[in-house]
Amino acid sequence: MLTKDVLSAASKKLLFALAAVSFLIAAPAAAKELRFASTTDPQTMDPHAANSAPVLGFLNNVYEGLVRRNKQMAIEPALAERWEAIGDKGWRFFLRKDVTFHDGATFDAEDVLFSYQRANSEDADVRSWFAPVSDVVIVDDFTIDFLTKAPNPIFPGSIANFMIMDKDWSTANNTATPSRETDTHATLNANGTGAFKLAEREPGIKTVLVPFKNWWDKAEHNITKATFSPIANSATAVAALLSGEMDIINPVPLQDVPRLKSTDGITVHEGIEARVIMLGFGHEAETLKYSEETKDKNPFADQRVRQAVYQAINVDALVAKIMRGNAAPASLLVSPAMSGYSPALEARLPHDPEASKKLLADAGYADGFSFGLMCPNDRYINDESLCKAITAMLAKVGIDAKLSAMPVRNYWKELRADNYDMYLLGWSPGTFDAEHPVRFLLTTPNKEKKLGSWNFGGFSNSRVDELLPQIQREIDPGKRQAMLDEVHTILQTEVAYVPLHIQPLVWGSKANIELTQRADNFFILRWVTVN
Repeated sequence: MLTKDVLSAASKKLLFALAAVSFLIAAPAAAKELRFASTTDPQTMDPHAANSAPVLGFLNNVYEGLVRRNKQMAIEPALAERWEAIGDKGWRFFLRKDVTFHDGATFDAEDVLFSYQRANSEDADVRSWFAPVSDVVIVDDFTIDFLTKAPNPIFPGSIANFMIMDKDWSTANNTATPSRETDTHATLNANGTGAFKLAEREPGIKTVLVPFKNWWDKAEHNITKATFSPIANSATAVAALLSGEMDIINPVPLQDVPRLKSTDGITVHEGIEARVIMLGFGHEAETLKYSEETKDKNPFADQRVRQAVYQAINVDALVAKIMRGNAAPASLLVSPAMSGYSPALEARLPHDPEASKKLLADAGYADGFSFGLMCPNDRYINDESLCKAITAMLAKVGIDAKLSAMPVRNYWKELRADNYDMYLLGWSPGTFDAEHPVRFLLTTPNKEKKLGSWNFGGFSNSRVDELLPQIQREIDPGKRQAMLDEVHTILQTEVAYVPLHIQPLVWGSKANIELTQRADNFFILRWVTVN
């Protein structure tokens, strides 16, 4: 029997509002063009081919899901007008009528089912979102059921970035399945239902969006054309903002924040992102791939060596010098703002090089060893500088990191091909719940179960695997938190990752721009006014 509430009480408790930095939008001014830039170009226009913030954030302007997040990050209706629990069997979504895709095609339940099948396919990078789903069943043209393997109170919020594609358009253009490695029609083209439609796409150069006049919702913006340009060099981005070539840049280099704050006609928008920056290890590798002398074993398979790395890194110094005080040290894979955070575990292990040396000696590496450290140089704030500083810190305890920094368009390919010994990663939970990194980063990788898809190093703990489905279905907040506390403890005890810091949000714009800065670092055009 269907429940009468749109959301269960348990779900409501999980749909907390994360404080966002919002700027009130007055009545729309005269229509204007907008030019904005970021360091990373979205690698594809296919919403199911890449589970990364640059892709999902950009495409949230073009495609839509059944639900979406508002300015405060709470879940609200989108292509589904409402939803309700089907007892403990799953969720029923009641779809919005009179919605059209950008090419004029009508939207209905067939598109939702098709998009689920596409996003759940072997080639999709987002299939882990649907690990709890046992089946999807169309009830009628505008009603569809997502059946889950067990009660799942957080499911509606977990699919906020699940974007719906037009079945006929995808099929006609031979893109019924996504592709991570090769270009398809959906890589360079798009046909969503969102507030903006894709007008032009030149990868690495520019991407142009224009308003969709037949959008079902009320437009709050006054943009006639929005042109995105990737600018990898931070000094170039600042110069473009100051010269008037760009209206918005993201991020602002931390060293330039004081100067921009004192510049007339420029506004600096500051907040805290949901993203935790961390180091990952090649846990399951039998040997190191980039060592000059340690060729027959993998030191990182030993917890003592991983802890030695942890305690060799002075995170306070990284925050103060590399991040210029614009970050907070992290002890877990989620920030304190996330549901499921464990305050009792917020203390980090102390920075202690002597303890690191002893741990290395106890593990049989008194003379240290060399290894390969992979980092992006255009994905996270000061990522390459961060890795250089970490390399210097590790050298002081005898661990020689051979740093390889590269553009993010190549970086993910290297990680998926296991071409690293240790790597840098940032993670922002799409659900704003601690279950998310457990599912993606800590669970033993399992393609069949759609788990651990971003657990590149293959960390595995049977207790974590046992707890995840229980966490997903537990309705009692206290019991659920106790299980998450246990998982967080395992993370810290085994040093599965080395959490470093919580990344700041720092955007720069012309003073005539009014916008909303969300904690997921998504730039949502429908909330922008150019005065």
